[in-house]
Amino acid sequence: MDPIIAKHASRRVPRYTSYPTAPYFSPDFPEETWRGWLSAIPADAGLSLYLHIPFCKKVCWYCGCNMKLAAREQPVRDYVDTLKKEIALLAAAVPAKRVTHIHFGGGTPTAMPVDCFRDVMATLRATFDVAPDAEIAVEIDPRTLEDEMAFALGEMGFTRASLGVQEFDAEVQKTINRVQPFDVVRHAVETLRASGVTAINFDLMYGLPNQTVDTLAATVERAVDLAPSRIALFGYAHVPWMAKNQRMIPDETLPGAAERFEQAELAARLLVQHGYERIGLDHFGLPSDPLTHAARAGRLRRNFQGYTDDVSEHLLGLGATSIAQVPQGYGQNIAETGAWARAVEAGRLPVHRGLALKADDVLRRAVIERLMCDMEVDLAAAAFAHGETPGYFAAEIDALRPFVDDGLVAVEQGRVRVDPRGRPALRAIAAAFDAYLDPEAQTARHAVAV
Repeated sequence: MDPIIAKHASRRVPRYTSYPTAPYFSPDFPEETWRGWLSAIPADAGLSLYLHIPFCKKVCWYCGCNMKLAAREQPVRDYVDTLKKEIALLAAAVPAKRVTHIHFGGGTPTAMPVDCFRDVMATLRATFDVAPDAEIAVEIDPRTLEDEMAFALGEMGFTRASLGVQEFDAEVQKTINRVQPFDVVRHAVETLRASGVTAINFDLMYGLPNQTVDTLAATVERAVDLAPSRIALFGYAHVPWMAKNQRMIPDETLPGAAERFEQAELAARLLVQHGYERIGLDHFGLPSDPLTHAARAGRLRRNFQGYTDDVSEHLLGLGATSIAQVPQGYGQNIAETGAWARAVEAGRLPVHRGLALKADDVLRRAVIERLMCDMEVDLAAAAFAHGETPGYFAAEIDALRPFVDDGLVAVEQGRVRVDPRGRPALRAIAAAFDAYLDPEAQTARHAVAV
């Protein structure tokens, strides 16, 4: 492992899918404040909707998501009934109705029965004005995707599917309790494409238990054979004190920091060799993919779904634990499904946590987003655009000195550029602009930088 990268890789820092990050949201956020923010959305604004479906048919040991095991069908149907009521409540609170992006996440959205999924989509289309060219995306577990569901997704107008692949090695799959042979993934991809869902994303992971450089290299080679248009390469975050199912993974099976770095770098090199372009910190896209186009044009964005080409300023969440983002700040729904359902049944918007953005938050969010997306930012221009002086970030430039001295960052006339060699440390570099993060703290709520 590069000793210079190693120096910065052990820091626990946020992934910066938002700023300020979710741990700093306030509890007991007032519903009336949230309703006020929603009512201020212009009637002609384009909306982006995120729907959280927390159910999975199987439990994966590595997963840190908010999920519930769908042992019976009735709780899923009850959840869907409540979700439809929340859709109506949200639509009544928002002047805007035009929807340009829809994303179903979880959990495993395809754990819903097909008729329930159709019902949710029909409710969305009846309640909102879903644009004809809207991107409609869904996260999928290939192991449980049935052909009927795949073809239903095509009929419902879905345009993109994100498949959790992680690793193809049988021993790694067994250790993380996610056994899915290559043929299962291939069949899912072929069936989705036949249904009309032609934009395919893969999620791959490094740092998994019993994973090696060789197993990950073989996984990348098999993944590119299926030609997904977009690949995300995430580092496994082992936080068993937060994700109880991770306690099933023995600590001694985990690769060390040096091997994690080697795995990530090798996978990235292989993907580039196969024609994928690097996007931000951990994404890769074929030249034809819209995310690649956005990255080239400087239009790449970052939100709670990760990197996106979605330009909407109004990301609204539906379902338990979903997070919304509007210009005034963030709102997060109640996480516990029973309490969420009771709030909706009572006619309340089920927001529970939130944060009102200060002017400093908005400026720092813009700087961090550009660093995470473009690996460079003009600090003077950003400060000027937000009514501040060019020297606003003098302390932060000083905080970047260790990265500058190590050749990972260049600072010239107020412009910060991250050297390609510094990409693995991008989160740690962005953290220099985080006013909430104690630079000396090693908080367990965040994953290591590499």
